[in-house]
Order: sequence, then structure tokens, then C-alpha cells
Amino acid sequence: MLEVKNLSASHGMIPVLHNVSFKIEAGEIVTLLGSNGAGKSTILNAIQGILKPNSGDILFEGRSIMGWAPHRVVAAGVVHIPEGHRIFPYLTVKENLMLGAYPGSNWKGRQAALAWVTELFPILKERSQQQSRLLSGGEQQMLCIARGLMAKPRFIMVDEPSIGLAPVIVDGLFETLGKLRGMGITILIPEQNALRALQLADRGYVIQHGRVVIEGASADLMKSDMIKKAYLGR
Repeated sequence: MLEVKNLSASHGMIPVLHNVSFKIEAGEIVTLLGSNGAGKSTILNAIQGILKPNSGDILFEGRSIMGWAPHRVVAAGVVHIPEGHRIFPYLTVKENLMLGAYPGSNWKGRQAALAWVTELFPILKERSQQQSRLLSGGEQQMLCIARGLMAKPRFIMVDEPSIGLAPVIVDGLFETLGKLRGMGITILIPEQNALRALQLADRGYVIQHGRVVIEGASADLMKSDMIKKAYLGR
């Protein structure tokens, strides 16, 4: 479904990604593992069209989306859910969700999409008229994911979904991501919580200093001495 080929990118004059390549098949959950500054978020920004890469290519369903504007990438079926609970704090929960249905032709089906995402996250229906700043951290993360789903994507990138959340909240979020895969949505998860990500994902890629240094099935990565030492604390 998605192929990143020899992608290189910089922030200003500082190189961040160096010939990064990976593939994601339809229906998979794939994780990108790496510490802060490894380049995970830069990869997502390049895929979404927020950052213009220096070289390489990005293919979605066999078609290059390199250089596309972000709204065009969303219309094609790709949604980036950024880290850090980035909501519109003084808009209500429902208003935040409706903004997610704005791109392309999704507005026509906004009520059906709203019913779907609030079934996935019932607390958002209960809090629909509250200002979003009043939600807990876990509820704000649910809102970010639900807002992204309002665009009816086929492929979502959920950046660091566990950051700053209690383990019980993380468990619920990852369970929901598993349900989304069952609904036919392909998922890419950059994550520092390697154990939780590998338990959910089919495959993983480890990013260090802007390069892919190891890849494989999740079960194999959890057996890797390098992964155990660097990410699993074993």
C-alpha cells in the first residue's frame, strides 16, 4: 500500500533522513521504533506532504505522492495523526471532529462518520459539547485519532500514541487500533514504547540517526539482542 524509497530529508541545513526505504502492505500494522530525534516524525511529515524531501520517492497504492500538498494526500486516503494531543482547545469535541470531515467530499458523509467514530470512542459522544481543553490526556488522544478517522482514510499514521498516557489508557488505544485494522485500515505507528508497539504490529523497522538499521517481523524483533538492550530494557 505504501512504499518509501531512498528517502532523504533535512531540516534547514541539517540532514535528518538518509536513504530510508520501507514498505507497508494493505491491512498491516507496522511500527517505526527509535528514540527522540531518530527521524520518525520527519518520515511522517514527508509522507503527508508537510516536509519536502531532498530526494527519493513515496508511493501510495503504486502512485507517487511525492511533493503533493497535504490536503491532496488526505483526499487520497492518507491521514497523519500527530503526537502531542494537538486539538483545538477552545472548540467543542464535536467541532473538532467536524473539522476532520472537511477535506474533499467527506463533508457530505459527516453525520455517518460522526456516528462511526463516536461508536469507537463513546466518551467523545458523552463529551461532545464540552470544550476539548477540558478532556483528560487520554481523551484528547482519542479525539485526535477520531478526528483523523472523520476523513475516512484507508491508511493512517499515528505518531507516538502512548506518549504521556497511563498504561491502562494506552492498552485501550492500542486495542482500538487493532479494531481499525480489522475494519480494513492500514496503520503505521512510530513509537518509543517498543514492547507495546511490537505486541500490536505485524512488522517493525528500527530507525537510528535517520537510517533504517534493522527490520523484521515483530516476533523476531522482540528476540533480537539489540532490540532487547536498546528498547526493551532486558
